[in-house]
Formats: sequence, C-alpha cells, structure tokens
Amino acid sequence: MKLKTVLRPIFILLLVASFFAAGCQSVTPPTASDPPPPKDEVKTPGGSDEPAPQGDAKATPRNETLYVNGLQWGAPTNFNLLSGNPAFPINYGNSRELVYETLFMVNQLTGELEPLLGTKYEWTDDLTLKIELNKDAKWSDGKPFTSDDVVYTYQLGKKYDINWSSFWTYIEDVTADGPQTVNIKLNKDNPNKLTVLDSIEVMPMLPKHVWEEVEKKANNDLATIRKEVNEDPIGTGPYKMYFYNDQKITIVRDDNYWGQVLFGKLPAPKYITHVIYKDNAAGDLAFKSGQVDVSQQFIPQVWKMWEGGAPVKTYIKDAPYYVPGSMPSIFFNLSKEGLNNADVRRAIAMAIDYGKISELAISGYSAPMEPSLTLNTEAEAKYVDQAAIKPLQWTTDVDAANALLDSIGAAKGKDGIRVLNGTRLGPFEIECPYGWSDWNAALEIVAQNAKAIGIEIRTKFPEAPVWTNDLQTGKFDIIMNTPAGGVSPSQPWNRAMTIMYSKGVAPMGEMAFYNWGRYKNDQADAIIEKIPTITDETELKALYTELTQIWLKEIPSIPLMYRPWVFDTVNESVWKGFPTEGDGSNIPPQISMDGAGIKSLYQIHN
Repeated sequence: MKLKTVLRPIFILLLVASFFAAGCQSVTPPTASDPPPPKDEVKTPGGSDEPAPQGDAKATPRNETLYVNGLQWGAPTNFNLLSGNPAFPINYGNSRELVYETLFMVNQLTGELEPLLGTKYEWTDDLTLKIELNKDAKWSDGKPFTSDDVVYTYQLGKKYDINWSSFWTYIEDVTADGPQTVNIKLNKDNPNKLTVLDSIEVMPMLPKHVWEEVEKKANNDLATIRKEVNEDPIGTGPYKMYFYNDQKITIVRDDNYWGQVLFGKLPAPKYITHVIYKDNAAGDLAFKSGQVDVSQQFIPQVWKMWEGGAPVKTYIKDAPYYVPGSMPSIFFNLSKEGLNNADVRRAIAMAIDYGKISELAISGYSAPMEPSLTLNTEAEAKYVDQAAIKPLQWTTDVDAANALLDSIGAAKGKDGIRVLNGTRLGPFEIECPYGWSDWNAALEIVAQNAKAIGIEIRTKFPEAPVWTNDLQTGKFDIIMNTPAGGVSPSQPWNRAMTIMYSKGVAPMGEMAFYNWGRYKNDQADAIIEKIPTITDETELKALYTELTQIWLKEIPSIPLMYRPWVFDTVNESVWKGFPTEGDGSNIPPQISMDGAGIKSLYQIHN
C-alpha cells in the first residue's frame, strides 16, 4: 500500500506530463553506449578518499552502475530507519537488503524464508523461536554482527513507538543465548507465530554500538533521534552510501562484504543509482531508452516497449507479465439495507466483468480472477482445497446474476432498478481516491456492470484523506482498498484477518483499521484465532478451506484484480541475465534488492 500511495497521485499526471517528459528529469544518466568516464581526483561524498570514477563526483561508470527508478519520489531528507520516512536505499516493510539486512530473506515465489544474517530458525517449544546467526556476518565498519545486535534492534521497538513496535503485542521477550543464538519468547496470552515469523524477514538489523551512542546523544528522546540524518549508515549489507543530492542517490559496493561467504561472490554492480524523476512519464522515457535498468514504476501497456525493439523484459514473458502480490478489493458496508443481503452481494460479484477491468484498468496485468482469500500463486493457493471451494466461486455471468435477484423477489421498477423487500437497490456510492486512475477505471466498470442487473451504483472519487476517513469510520456504501498487500509468512492469514476478523473492531462511526465493512461471523473469528497456533499442514489446509468457504458464501468483499507486490521491469541494454519465469534460478521478481530478489545482483552481467 505504501508504494501504491506514492505512485497513484503521480500516475494521474501521466498523460499530461508525457508531452514534457523529455526535459522534466533533473539529471540524466549516461546512455547504454556511453564509454566509461575518465577518473580524476574529485573526492566522493561520505568522507571517502577514493577518487570519483568520473570528472563529476555525481557520475559513475555506466557499465558498473545499475540504475533504478520508482522507489524514491522526492529529495532525500535522511537515511535514518527510526525516522519513519527514510530515503532509498533504507526501507522498512519490503525487506530491502542493500545496506541494512534482515535475518532471513522472504521469497515471493515459494513463500519460504531463506538464510541471510540468520542461518536457521526453529520452534523449540510452543512459545520459543530459536534463531541461529551467521558467524561470518560483520558490520561495514568491521565489527562483528552478534546476538546483542538482534536483541538491541528488537528492544528498540519495545522502547520507542517505531515501525516494529507492534510485534511486541505478540512477543514477551528477546534474549541472547551466546553470541550467535537468539531466543524470541512469545506472549503466552497471544502466541501468534505467524506475525513473529514476519518480524525475522522484515525487520532490518541495526548496530548496537552505533545507535546506542545516537540514543545517548539524544537523551533517549525519540523526536531527537528521528532528526539524525545518518548520512553514512553502518549496515551489514553489500552496499554503502556513496553520494546523494536532490536528484539522485548512489550507493557503492562494499568489497569487504561478509556475504561473499554466503553468496560465493560480490554482487555484479559496483554502484546502484536511484534517479529521482519528476513523474512516471519521465521515468518511463529514461527506462525505455536504457538510462534505467530496473523500473518499479507502473508502465501502461508494457509490451509496446519491446515491440519497438527495446530490450525490455518482464518476469513473465506473456500476460499478465507480473507475479501477483495483492488483491485490491471492494468492501460492502454490511449495515446498509440491500447491501446487507448476501444474495445481492453475490449478484454484484457475478455481474462484474473482471476481464474488462484487467484489460482496461491495469493493461492486462491481472490473470483471470479466481475468487478466494488466497492469491492464485503456488505459495498461497496450496493452503486451500481448490476442489472444495470451486462450487462456491463465482464467475462473470450476468444472466445468472439476474436470475438470482429474480429468485429472491428483487423486481425491477419502471426505471429498471430493482426493489427488494421495499428497499430500492441503489443508488449506492462506490468510492476510492481521486486520481488513482487504475482504481477509478475499475470502479466505473463495476458501476456499469451493476446497472445491467438492476442495481444502481454511482462512483465517488474524493481526495485521499476523505477516502481514508470514510474507510475507517464506515461512512461508505461500497469502498475499495487492498487488504494486507505484500508477501510475508503471515499470508494469507493476514489478509483473511483484515477482511473478516471482528474482535476489537470499532463500531460504525469510529476508527477501524481492518474489517472496514464490520463483518461478523463467530466461526470465522474462531478459525482466524486458531490458525496462528497450528503447524500441521493438513489441519491448516482444512481451516483455510473452511474460512474461504464462509467468505465465498457471505461475500463481505470482492477482489477486483491481482496486482504485483512491486513492479519489476528490466531493460537489458547494459545489464543482462535478470531472472525470468522458468529459468530455474528460483530468484523472485522482487526488484533485485528486496528479500530473496537481491540474488539477482549476483546473477546479472554486462
């Protein structure tokens, strides 16, 4: 959601900005054919005495530099993980492994956690997760990475209100058991193993010896700590800060990186530069011309780039081109007359033309919709008995939708709109933020489709803050949002919880951060509470299947499309060998730097 929040307001400028794209970026990377620049005596930023490889300290050799875009949309202000808004390459939430590293790397293709700073993890009893650390791991200043650093990083979340503080809802304590072993003790009153597994793949490790001094200097005041720019961060990752200004951020490979032992070599690019483009149009133009190698921007009709001969590739060769990682959905306000009828909701679900949404709203990047609480990926679909849920899954069938409404006595009035038990089925408002063009287009299609079965739905596109307030307070009829996007060990449980769990949800009119439609089903609540305590795969599958059947019968939400976790489109003008579907590498399309996607950097070449 964070990426979408950033991208959509920019995407609305796409058509207008395309006329000005050629001159709108403030810095131009060298083209793929530019020769390596000469060296001179200019010093690099960050205090290094190493001569810059080009007359301009901002420049690096093209054939040694990987250019990326779509991850930083404004001038960097800090590289402080505790600030709440650090610039590229520092990140919380996507398992970015460039400077700071996580204990394990999540693999989007398999859902598995692969070793990084941690070598293995196991549950030694129902409440204790034991983690073994890599004895070779070191910080970029040469000091060893130990269990004290892990304990310190977790404890920061207990001490301050920061990104990973919420994990302490499920954790009682984190302790060192020697220099290379850590034990995480679960809260016995809330032993959620899934969310604790999330923590070991998403939480970047910080050096205790550095940040203790920052805390002391700030008198343990979080507001003061957040003002620390941290312009030369000490991490365990394969890159260090090299240069940044308002136009680009460059990191340089640490040739003493400890991970050479783990990966067998250093990553291929000596430099990685993120250019800060003004908008999607400028970034797309630079990408198509080979000035950018890896793009995380939404590119409409991406196939047109390679039709012109550009060496552009997506992870999947043919449509839908990208591996799904989320399901933007519509949620019903279940207190509204008419919408509180499951048959009405099912009729709407059957009326929606999902193929049209995929084709017109998101350039065909969504595979045919198979309604479920799980993504249509191997990593998630394995949790549900597909044969058991198939009789309940809907497909686009307008005749069947009309027949269903006829069968419950919802007769059409003179205006063509149906009336059910004295309640006219519409007008209902369906909303998402203004300018989120793909979502706006999808909801226009839903409204058109509903009219075809005698249900009146009108689109409403307020400013994003209004939409957020409507979503959380329940001031809506039908509203669009993504339930728990991203890939993590807690999926698909996290998505199901966000859609269906009723305990702790504020009533209509008050702020709710999940279950926006205020759905309630005691059996669903019981299953959602039980799943995190189960490790037997057969039992898990039975629970997820039953939960999905409840959702398919009662339809509190309808997924409209599949979307990737991140867009990962590559141009092989300079760097070649990016992973693709079926290449046998098992490297996921996580933009060459997030989770197990970073293994791509060890595979590519000039």
